[in-house]
Amino acid sequence: MEKIWHEIYSDDIPRELKLPEMTIYEMLQKSAKEFPEHKSFIYNDIHLSYRDLKNSCDKLAAALYSKGFRKGDRIAVMLPNRMEYIVAYFAIQRLGCIMVQVNVMYQASELHPILSDSQASGMICENVQKEKIDALGLGDQLVWIIVDNEQTEESSFARLLEEQHGPLPDVEINPKEDVAVLQYTGGTTGKSKGAMLTHYNIVSNAYQNIVFNCLERNKEIILGNSPLFHIMGLSYINITVFSAGTFIIVDRFKVEKVLNLIKEHKPTIFVGAPTMYVALLQYENLTKDDLKSLRICSCGTSPLPNEVISKFEELSGTKIIEGYGLTEAIVTHRNPVSDKRKAGSVGVPLPNTDCKIVDAETGTEEMEVGQSGEILIKGPQVMKGYWNNQVETNLSIRNGWLYTGDIGYMDEDGRFYIAGRKKELIIASGYNIYPIEVEEVLYEHPAVMEVCVYGIPDSYRGETVKATIVLRKGMTCTEEELKEWCSDKLATYKVPRFYEFRDELPKTAVGKILRRKLVEDHSNEKKESSLY
Repeated sequence: MEKIWHEIYSDDIPRELKLPEMTIYEMLQKSAKEFPEHKSFIYNDIHLSYRDLKNSCDKLAAALYSKGFRKGDRIAVMLPNRMEYIVAYFAIQRLGCIMVQVNVMYQASELHPILSDSQASGMICENVQKEKIDALGLGDQLVWIIVDNEQTEESSFARLLEEQHGPLPDVEINPKEDVAVLQYTGGTTGKSKGAMLTHYNIVSNAYQNIVFNCLERNKEIILGNSPLFHIMGLSYINITVFSAGTFIIVDRFKVEKVLNLIKEHKPTIFVGAPTMYVALLQYENLTKDDLKSLRICSCGTSPLPNEVISKFEELSGTKIIEGYGLTEAIVTHRNPVSDKRKAGSVGVPLPNTDCKIVDAETGTEEMEVGQSGEILIKGPQVMKGYWNNQVETNLSIRNGWLYTGDIGYMDEDGRFYIAGRKKELIIASGYNIYPIEVEEVLYEHPAVMEVCVYGIPDSYRGETVKATIVLRKGMTCTEEELKEWCSDKLATYKVPRFYEFRDELPKTAVGKILRRKLVEDHSNEKKESSLY
């Protein structure tokens, strides 16, 4: 069915794709067969060809099988960005097991609900993480595979790769029905839920992205800065392997290290969160030559301020391609690589993806062009549901549509814009205020490096607006100056009443600002002050 946004597609991008019904492991098999000697992943001094990657995955899968793992078993992976993560991911898929993604920064209280909910029977992690899980009393129910530089454990990752086992039996996997990954929601909005992503969800979305972004098979080099345990990092692993490209694993984002990697490997695609682009702009020695190999700079996890986009593109000479996605549907929207884009837009739905805006109250009335409401998604990338949580599944997926919980609107050309989360909406004296529109104005101020806007309780207005700000190094600014700045550009009810200056903002592992944490901090400060 023809959609209004199809007019924005380039002529060589199909509106509908014939999506491959293959497993994630079959995706690796295909690239390894066609390009066995091509580099698949680079991590520091380790360079794995597609043949070597497949062989390592097969060895680990055989070792896991010998330990009793079978189709449908959940194996938790709690690893930072390193080569073992990649091998573990594809080995788990070879067996038809389910990989449970675990954030390496989580502490015991955050780990317990995930491990209990998923009922994981295996854990692949570094030794430092084992102590956290043992403290929960869950250690005895897990088969441990320890990844460390000093491989001394009997069940160490390296030793398992050295073991000799017979051939693995074939495992019958239904790509559309069988779950490949449990990706737990990020916790920026509350209790985590395990999104069930099938092989079909993941492979289809990789193909959608490759076609829409006009990626060339066996030619792209992707510099991956996102944590691999995050949906954005996982997405680019699959895009890389489907397209038989090369992926450079960055263990931790540091500007000088990243610029050296760009110089050495000449990547064509840069993957980063908004805070990474801000950090690059702050680097005094950055020049256009440093980034000349890049064809696409991809940005996700949260909106990138227009001011940052324009400054970065002017300096680098390359384009930042913003998109939209979420744990429950991976990637759903992209800006086209062509010039058909508008500032502030997350682009248009990918091929085979439908999207509409409905009223946020009932979720039943479709909104007019330009009117804000909740974003609904339908497509092959939409999750099967939430693990062990039919109630939340029924609330989130209705009549085939995923209710995202995000607020946005569509313009007259079919481009989509994100205004914020439903739960982030500030209602002051009956007026709806979306934090992002206030943040955009504050980001334009020359002294502001980072900002987060949120609502706080107000006895008269119900809620009022507060801004927490990080200033650029060596610059100063007062609350009164920012109030005046905002008053010239915003309606009075949108101007923040309160300002807080900090050295840094709380963030998730992927650099997403934790708005909820700032709200909690404000609440705790009010409680403490009321005691005196």
